[in-house]
Amino acid sequence: MNLVFLEEVESTNKYAKEHIDEYANMTVIYTDNQTAGRGRLNRVWNYMGKDNIYASIILKPSDTMKEIYSNLTQYLCVVLAQVFEEYGVIPKIKWPNDIKINSKKISGILAEGVIENGKLKGLVLGFGINLNTKKEILDKINQPATSLNIETGMVIDKQNFLKKVLEIFCLRYDSFIEQGFILIKDEYVRRASFLNKEVTVKVFENEISGKAIEITNNGALKLLDKNMNEHILLIGDIL
Repeated sequence: MNLVFLEEVESTNKYAKEHIDEYANMTVIYTDNQTAGRGRLNRVWNYMGKDNIYASIILKPSDTMKEIYSNLTQYLCVVLAQVFEEYGVIPKIKWPNDIKINSKKISGILAEGVIENGKLKGLVLGFGINLNTKKEILDKINQPATSLNIETGMVIDKQNFLKKVLEIFCLRYDSFIEQGFILIKDEYVRRASFLNKEVTVKVFENEISGKAIEITNNGALKLLDKNMNEHILLIGDIL
């Protein structure tokens, strides 16, 4: 992988999309200071300080969009979980790609595509990880959040953590592009915090409630509502 460090940038995803022609496949854009990041579904994003990870991976798997590319966030989610476990914590996945530790969010992922004249120029896989965040900053967020330094009682080496993530990501990336979600399904399900529980999922402006009964072979969430109707959700956000 080629690593590109920017001292400050509005958003690593935004920069990667705007400069995608200049960078090769598997280029990583990362920064100490992201001034205008955003989360999934245009949620407000909070800057946690320079000792955390703000990065985006530029991927150019083909010039046409394929269904399995939407599962790359779940692939990265499993990769992050593996790295977290090396630090002695127990990460749990909230569908589709958030990671929580002790029921508090510690990382987020945002994937975006760049299409021009009907052709896929590339994918940008952005991720933010709370590695070294002060508790008073976390307390200002509108959802329970944590940081790896708080969970372990240690200062986390940011460069070393990022290196671990990228090494594991590269290890099975080609196999994932060939096989899709099924390659990591068992690992994903083993860490899932929501299965066999009653959940409410927001899909655009609608909300669907039911029991989360399964993750399908393509990474979708299967719900069974109170009327025993099945709902298979490809996108959404568990509330």
